[in-house]
Amino acid sequence: MSYQVLARKWRPRKFAELVGQEHVVRALTNALDTGRMHHAYLFTGTRGVGKTTIARIFAKSLNCERGESADPCGECAVCTAVDAGRFVDLLEIDAASNTGVDDVREVIENAQYAPARGRFKVYLVDEVHMLSKPAFNALLKTLEEPPPHVKFLLATTDPQKLPVTVLSRCLKFNLKRLLPEQISGQMRHILGAENIPYEDAAIAELARGADGSLRDGLSLLDQAIAYGGGSLRVDDVRAMLGSVARGQVLGLLDALAAGNGDALLAECTRIASYSPDFGGVLDDLASVLHRIQLIQLVPGYRPDEDGSDDSALMALAQQLAPEDVQLYYQIATAGRRDLALAPDARTGFEMAMLRMLAFRPTDGGSAIVAERPSAPASRPPAPPSRAASPVVNERMHVASVAEAKPSQATPAPATAPAPVAAAPREALALDANGLPHWDALIERANLRGPLGQLAQNAALRGREGSTLLLALQPAHMHLAVEPMVGQMEERISQTLGERIRLRFMEERGVTTETPAARAANAREAAQSAAEQAIEEDPLVQSLKREFGARVVPQSIKPFEN
Repeated sequence: MSYQVLARKWRPRKFAELVGQEHVVRALTNALDTGRMHHAYLFTGTRGVGKTTIARIFAKSLNCERGESADPCGECAVCTAVDAGRFVDLLEIDAASNTGVDDVREVIENAQYAPARGRFKVYLVDEVHMLSKPAFNALLKTLEEPPPHVKFLLATTDPQKLPVTVLSRCLKFNLKRLLPEQISGQMRHILGAENIPYEDAAIAELARGADGSLRDGLSLLDQAIAYGGGSLRVDDVRAMLGSVARGQVLGLLDALAAGNGDALLAECTRIASYSPDFGGVLDDLASVLHRIQLIQLVPGYRPDEDGSDDSALMALAQQLAPEDVQLYYQIATAGRRDLALAPDARTGFEMAMLRMLAFRPTDGGSAIVAERPSAPASRPPAPPSRAASPVVNERMHVASVAEAKPSQATPAPATAPAPVAAAPREALALDANGLPHWDALIERANLRGPLGQLAQNAALRGREGSTLLLALQPAHMHLAVEPMVGQMEERISQTLGERIRLRFMEERGVTTETPAARAANAREAAQSAAEQAIEEDPLVQSLKREFGARVVPQSIKPFEN
């Protein structure tokens, strides 16, 4: 007997065997049990999540010889014929191959005839969005007023391409991408039934590689079993997929946390030795950064994938600042997108990692290149590093970094000056109430990223002993959570030279008294002035008079210093 691939052999034949999609199963089950069935159903979702499988089970439920129900017997002649793909009253049409109006007209003409064997004639149209416009128009009348013995089951991966006239005539069910846990659970069930030895870590790699599609996952499982000679080992799976161990990704973050360029390049070289899919490595890195951020910002969250890296993730969550994690995540995802533009994948990957190191902030908030040993005396002195641009300091999207203009730097002298002790910083000026100026304190304490967002939307109201009283609008109260507040207290305490506590109060009507509001007002004033300057410009007025020109709305931008 010829071998049957796992995706076909283990294709669900009853609603109870489906993995996920409980919301669709419940609706169809209730419709079948109560007899309240629509004449046209549309199933949407990515490939391999069960669209045509659900349609076939639905066709069996309608025509099972033991009665119309949500639990077809699977044993009668109708059920076995549907499973074998030879039931005459189930007509499967591939719209990608039969796009023309003539193909649809043939379907319409045959729909008027009674079913040959079952109770209903079921038309399953796969990738229905591929039909031509004339074909859709020909189908509309039958979809609107079909014969009572006809049911239409439409499936598509791209519902946006369907005419609204078709959508309005169907009950629509959006099938969800499956979670890695759902895919790995089904893989364990299949491997146990097939008596194939496996490692849990190998299944986890395959489930992530499936990208939400169970069919893709089972195809990868077939490939991995063949690659491993009848067993499933994690090293074989990683070699097959071009993926790397989670610990190696953590090694990259360890090097970044230490600001060690030599260690970072060594980790990149070690990963490259496995000939991995570098896009997948950046995806894994972004996934790890997501889990680290959850540990930092969500009280009570603990990693729950396999538990093997919990301590390493917890340690990195302590070493990395939350705003730096956000920056690294942005660089990883942007680097993933830009890999196709790099000279080669490895170069693009290494540049993404070096970008994280280059924009790694120091305690003072300026970007550094790397913390490496000083150059030998025979080398010429390195030029001084440029001051970080506001874009970098604000931890904005890495794509904006390339557009930021560096501030002017003084040329390096012929010989490097001897190091001097840092001068003490000036004390912060106080306002009439004896409070430090809040804008200056934010700048001096280097409150950036999420901390800066919290600070910029707060107004300093007073002080009670060592506690600063801050007001927030209700819309911003969600920002005042641990560990954000604790980190802000540490930064401000270091700046003021005393232990400071912060108390946030909800208060309405503070929009004009926060740094964020003042900055917004300044931007609005600058925008208004720029628009007025354009309108009053003699050349613009001349163009309007002589050529009927007009200023395009939203096209005017004020100069930025």
